[in-house]
Amino acid sequence: MARTPYDTKTGNAGETQQRGGALLTTNHGIPVSDNQNSLRAGARGPTLLEDFLLREKIFHFDHERIPERIVHARGSAAHGVFTCTDPIPELTRASLLSEKGKETPVFVRFSTVAGGAGSVDTPRDVRGFAVKFYTDQGNWDLVGNNIPVFFIQDAIKFPDLVHSVKMEADRGYPQAASAHDTFWDFVSLMPESLHTVIWAMSDRAIPRSLRMMEGFGVHTFKFVNDEGKVSFVKFHWRPVLGTQSLIWDESAKLQGADNDYHRRDLYEAIAAGDFPEWDFAVQVFDQALADSLPYDVLDPTKIIPEEIVPLRVVGRMVLNRNPDNHYAENEQAAFLPSNIVPGIDFSDDPLLQGRLFSYLDTQKSRLGTTNFHQIPVNAPKCPYANMMRDGLMQVQVPKGRANYEPNSLDQAGEDPGPRASAEGFVSAREAVAGDTLRIRSETFGDHYSQPRMYWRSMTENEQAHIASAFVFELSKVGLDHVRERVLSHLQLIEKDLGARVADGLGIDLPAPAKPFREPLDLDPSEALSIQKNWHETLKGRKAGLLIAEGSDKAGIDKLTRAIEAEGGTVFTIAPKVGPLKLKGGTITPDGQLAGSPSVLFDAIAMILMPDQAEKLARDSAAIGFVMDAFAHLKAIGHCKGSSVILTRAGIEDGEGVGPWEDLPDTAKRRYWAREAGLRDLA
Repeated sequence: MARTPYDTKTGNAGETQQRGGALLTTNHGIPVSDNQNSLRAGARGPTLLEDFLLREKIFHFDHERIPERIVHARGSAAHGVFTCTDPIPELTRASLLSEKGKETPVFVRFSTVAGGAGSVDTPRDVRGFAVKFYTDQGNWDLVGNNIPVFFIQDAIKFPDLVHSVKMEADRGYPQAASAHDTFWDFVSLMPESLHTVIWAMSDRAIPRSLRMMEGFGVHTFKFVNDEGKVSFVKFHWRPVLGTQSLIWDESAKLQGADNDYHRRDLYEAIAAGDFPEWDFAVQVFDQALADSLPYDVLDPTKIIPEEIVPLRVVGRMVLNRNPDNHYAENEQAAFLPSNIVPGIDFSDDPLLQGRLFSYLDTQKSRLGTTNFHQIPVNAPKCPYANMMRDGLMQVQVPKGRANYEPNSLDQAGEDPGPRASAEGFVSAREAVAGDTLRIRSETFGDHYSQPRMYWRSMTENEQAHIASAFVFELSKVGLDHVRERVLSHLQLIEKDLGARVADGLGIDLPAPAKPFREPLDLDPSEALSIQKNWHETLKGRKAGLLIAEGSDKAGIDKLTRAIEAEGGTVFTIAPKVGPLKLKGGTITPDGQLAGSPSVLFDAIAMILMPDQAEKLARDSAAIGFVMDAFAHLKAIGHCKGSSVILTRAGIEDGEGVGPWEDLPDTAKRRYWAREAGLRDLA
C-alpha cells in the first residue's frame, strides 16, 4: 500500500506539527488544521468551550473502555483523615485549611497508569495519587501523580499519548509496559515529554511501597482568600516514612513473586494499625516570581524547585481504614479535577483545562449514569441540594414541584428549593484578552533544561539507573529510526547520557536534535534525589527471617523485639509452614521458603543450626533468597551456622552483611556502592 508523504515541521512553541498526507478529519468529516493545540483565548489564555475538535477527541477517548478506566485501571484505595496543622486563611478561604486541628475525611486511590485492572503492581510506570477531600464546603478532588510533571502540554494530545503507551493496537501487547515501538515513537516526536520520561526512567517509577511514594498535584492552581487576592500554588504530598524505591531487577521479580505487592502492603499496614501518613505541603508564589522564571508556570512539563519556592507544610493525611468492598469503593470512586471548593481555583494550564471536561464526561461510560455522585464513596458528606432531577439510577426522592429557579412557590406555602449564595464558589477574577488561537505560547518551548536539571540532581548511582532504564526500554524498540531519534534528544539533556545509552545499545550516537530553545544550565535540586534524601529508619519496613528446625528461639525473639522497637516488622520463613520445634520452644512460621522470596522484604536474616544450614545450602530457593537480597543491595544478617549458605552463594561479610544482631541498624539503608560490582550499568 502506497504511503502518502507528509512534512514534519515545528510549531509556535517547538511542538511537532505534521502536515500533508492523508487528510485528518473529525468523526463527521471536518478537516482538522491543528491536532497539537486546543483553542485558547490568547496564547496563554484559558481553553474555550467552543473547541469542538478538543471536545470530540476527548469525548471519544473517554468512552473507549467500558466500564474499566482507560488509564489508572489498577488501583488500591483507603479511607483516612486530613488534619490542618498550619492554617493559611491569609492565602485561601478553603475551610479545610482555615483552622488548626480541623479534620476532613478523605478517600485516596493509588494506581498504575498503563496496565489494565488485571495487570501487576510493580512495573515501571507513573503512579496515580488521587485524594478526595470530603470538606464542609463540598468535595475537593486533588487528582495527581507520583511524578510532578506530565508528558504533554496540551490536553488535546492525551488520547495520542495513551494510545501510544497502551497495548499496540494490532497485537494486544505489551500490557503494563512502555518498552515498545509506539510509545517511544511518540516520545521521540514530542520532546516536551522528555522531562516526564527521565523521571519515569528513574527509580521514581518503581516505588517500594505506596506508603513510601510522593504525590503531586502536577498543575499550577490558584489560592483565593476572602479579599479575592490570588496566589499561584502547587500541591505536594510527602510520605512520613520517606520516599523509597525498588531496584529494577527487584521490581521485575516482584511481578512474579506477588502481583499484588503494593495492594497487599497497603492493606496489611492499615489492618495492623501501622497507618500510612503524608505531610501536605504547598508552594505558593505570585505573578512576579512566575514572570522571573526562565520557564512558564502554566506548563505542566515544568517544576519549580524547592530551592526557589520552599515547601510549606500545612497539613497531615493519615490513612486509617481499608475499604469495606473493593468494587463499591475503589472501583466506583470517581475523581474529578473540576471538583474544587471556594478558595481554590484553576490556572490556564492547557492540560488542566482539558481535564476539567474529560474526567466528568468519562464517568458516564464508567458508571453508567449522571447520578454517579450519589454512590456513597462519591457523595459529599456536607448537605447538598440543587434542581437536577431524574436520570438513570436515581436513588433520591425529591419532594415537591420546585425543580427550577427562579420560582415563587413559597408564596403558595410550598418549599421553593435551594438558591445561590454570596458565600458560594466565585472564580478568581482574571482579565482575558487576545485572539482565539490554536497555538501555545513560545514560553512552553524549552524541553531540555528541566530534564538536564533532574539528571544533574541525581547521585552517580541514580544516573546509572536512569541510563540503564533507557537502554532496557530502547532495546525493546524494533524501529531503528525511533531509537536514533530518542538518542538525538537524550544528548541535548546531557551528552554523557546519550553516549552511555548508545554504548549500552551498541550503536553509534547520532547527531543531536535541533532544540526549539537552547537548553539552560539550571541549578541542581537536591530535593529531587531519592538517595540523597533517604530516611534511615525501620518504620514501615519488613525483615524476612529464615529459620528451620532447631533454630534458637531466644535469638529469634531478640531480633524480633529489636526490629519492632524501631517500628519494623519481622516475617518468619521456613522450608515448611507447619509448627517448628526450636531450641527453647516452638513457632509456626509466617511463610514457606519457596513462596517467600527475599524480594518481598527490605532486609533478611538467617538464624539456623549448622545441620539445617548445610541442608538449605543445597536448596536453590535458599541460595536465591540470599543472592537476590545481596543483588538488591539489602542488608543481610546471619549466624555462624548459616555462613555456609552465603559461601555457596558467593557472598562475603562486608558493608551490609554481618551478624544478625546488627540487622536493626544495617536494615535502615540500602548499599548503593555494592551495585557497581554486581551488574553492568550504563
